[in-house]
Amino acid sequence: MSQSTAFPAAEAEEAAHVSRPEREASAGYELPGEPLIVIRPSRTWVALNLRDLWAYRELLFFLTWRDVKVRYKQTVLGIAWAVLQPLATMAIFTLFFGKLAHMPSDGIPYPLFAFSGLLPWTFFSNAVTNSGNSLVGNANLVSKVYFPRMIIPGAAVGAGLVDFAIAFVLLAVLMVCYGVVPGWTILLLPVFVVLTTLLALGVGMWMSALNVKYRDIRYALPFMIQLWMFVSPIIYPTSLVPARWRWAFALNPLTGLIEGFRSCLFNVPFDRLGIALSSCVTLAFLAYAAYDFRRMEKSFADVV
Repeated sequence: MSQSTAFPAAEAEEAAHVSRPEREASAGYELPGEPLIVIRPSRTWVALNLRDLWAYRELLFFLTWRDVKVRYKQTVLGIAWAVLQPLATMAIFTLFFGKLAHMPSDGIPYPLFAFSGLLPWTFFSNAVTNSGNSLVGNANLVSKVYFPRMIIPGAAVGAGLVDFAIAFVLLAVLMVCYGVVPGWTILLLPVFVVLTTLLALGVGMWMSALNVKYRDIRYALPFMIQLWMFVSPIIYPTSLVPARWRWAFALNPLTGLIEGFRSCLFNVPFDRLGIALSSCVTLAFLAYAAYDFRRMEKSFADVV
């Protein structure tokens, strides 16, 4: 009995000296020639990992569609709110600024002037607000599953594009009612839609990263958005600003984008310098926001 019980003990002692790769090789497993996951120390400038964003593009689509459905879930009017918000604001602006204050509109009927400014602005403000709160609102998802975190604020911006497309149909109806026919410049409209989307993505992505660390952002963001509207040419044209202050006014990237949006629709001459400045500011801020987001991304799961 003593010898029979000694054999298993000897086999166990011998197996303890055999490494795991040798045991797996003897069992028929084939080890990869290179490691499946390579962990490297982070550098000063963190890579954006655009390849990961492309690999998770389906997740971006599903999160965008989820945000659209959740926004109008259990609402009576549903997606009609995408039209009612800019329409009601246009009516108020037309009454107080167009009729009572006689605000100039560069020869464009004031309801069209106001609505054409409110359309990109409403998309921008909603996209920034929703994306700014997106990481905190998806805390469970961020802390449990790996995926590029940029997808979350990106999905919030993408959901705003659905509302923009619906509200644009109303703008087309208003243009028909006022007898305004766009020219060939309407072909340039997608350029300004893309630039506005990139600006909203940059601001929203940066705000969402800051909101994880500083929860004051959720209270300061609506106030900042409200002030931003009054320094953008929505209820008044750029021509109303004194010439000596227009350079400072043009530093607001929405200035060139909104004016370019109107130029595409109403055959108004393009402010090429303002559009170029707005485009440069938009792209520069998007790059800065993306790198700053990636720099703070590693602490999201611990802080959120």
